[in-house]
Amino acid sequence: MILLDGVQETMLIPLAIKASETQRFNARIQDKKAVEIIEKLGMDVSKYDKFMSHEGVVSRTILFDEELKKYLKKYPDAVCISIGCGFDSRFSRVDNGKLVWYDLDFPDVISARKQFFAAQERVHLIAESALEPNWPKEVEKRDKTIILIEGMLMYLEEQEVKQLFQIIKENFTDTIVLAELMHPAAAKGSKHHDTVKHTNATFKWGIKSGKEMELLCHGVKLIDEKSFNCEMKKHSVRGWLFATIPGIRNFNDRLAVFHIRK
Repeated sequence: MILLDGVQETMLIPLAIKASETQRFNARIQDKKAVEIIEKLGMDVSKYDKFMSHEGVVSRTILFDEELKKYLKKYPDAVCISIGCGFDSRFSRVDNGKLVWYDLDFPDVISARKQFFAAQERVHLIAESALEPNWPKEVEKRDKTIILIEGMLMYLEEQEVKQLFQIIKENFTDTIVLAELMHPAAAKGSKHHDTVKHTNATFKWGIKSGKEMELLCHGVKLIDEKSFNCEMKKHSVRGWLFATIPGIRNFNDRLAVFHIRK
């Protein structure tokens, strides 16, 4: 039995959604590991799989996969680090046979992860808080590092976000960061969120534009930013409405791409 609370419990949300989507007719993403884990857990995860979260997680997964694959074509030997990895199985979808992969999360999460993921030669686990300054010492250094921060920054205080990016800047020479960003207005709505409200987690931080990160963290440069709306609107009327109605469309999460030089 796995007992998770607070922010750690939120990792069950994308897990449940990926499993559910995989089993649908004409599934937009495939994550058989998520299906396997949900079946083994034997939990009722219906509270984690609601429409808006479902569409958001599916769109986020597609966008992160596409963006990462794009960079791996340019840098096939890159070191990839998934910060706040939870039960994510992205490595299996993007592996090119050359990259080195690190999954980083709290010790209890990594312990849970080990129950379901077999050891792999180019995949390494780091059982640390992302705010612990020594975790980069466990990472192999190569010319290019690609870091993914998905479904995590909104649970940090602004100073903690700054601290995390400073750790990255000080320890890696040339880094691409793919990060999920939340709008400040959405960050105030934990108790209204269709799935997070069923956990003890609370959103703490959001920004209107990735350009604000350049002011918050010296040395960080925004390369690109796209709303999850660009994917959500392709798949349902409700998703299209959410993506087009003024006053609502800007509140969806975004994938921001940053370049950090030491």
